[in-house]
Amino acid sequence: MWCVADLSEEYIEKMEDVLETYERPYNPAQPVVCLDEKPITLHADVRAASPAKPGREARQDGEYERCGTANVFCAVEPKAGRHFTFATSDRSGYQFAQVLFRLALQYPKAETIHLVMDNLSSHHLKSLTDFYGEEMGNELWNCFTVHYTPKHGSWLNQAEIEIGMFARQLFRVADPDARIRTCLSQQRFEASSFEAGVGIQ
Repeated sequence: MWCVADLSEEYIEKMEDVLETYERPYNPAQPVVCLDEKPITLHADVRAASPAKPGREARQDGEYERCGTANVFCAVEPKAGRHFTFATSDRSGYQFAQVLFRLALQYPKAETIHLVMDNLSSHHLKSLTDFYGEEMGNELWNCFTVHYTPKHGSWLNQAEIEIGMFARQLFRVADPDARIRTCLSQQRFEASSFEAGVGIQ
């Protein structure tokens, strides 16, 4: 459940900007894309799961081994029904810069990409210029028209819906690295077959 902060002028201004961005008619030359990320704790089974048999459900022991952490960036273009997932080691500015580059490659003919995201410290031009240098960092940043959600207003970011669906698909496996690979392959399959857009009311 989200908690709406005090409705200051800044909060209302950013909220209205995001909502107006969502109301834009679909235009492939100016796609509206939402981006968010989720840290993931990797777990491995201590004991192998017992498969289902006739008359008995599959069983999985509740004990697990911690295997570190990872991060998944999720992007969604709601009106086109396009979904992207990018697994990274963390959510640093270094990783953010690479994700934006990969995202821009998905829209080579766009005049601009309207990007809705929260105001995390790494979600700024500096992350790109630190990683790619001033010229390329600025060139990449200029591919986007950024719309920040207000503080405590990340619920306005439709990528949070995508992340919620993704997180529910995560499960423990014997090979921790396979956990993310499996979920990403499922996500790609579901994204390719998903035709409906995401709506906000």
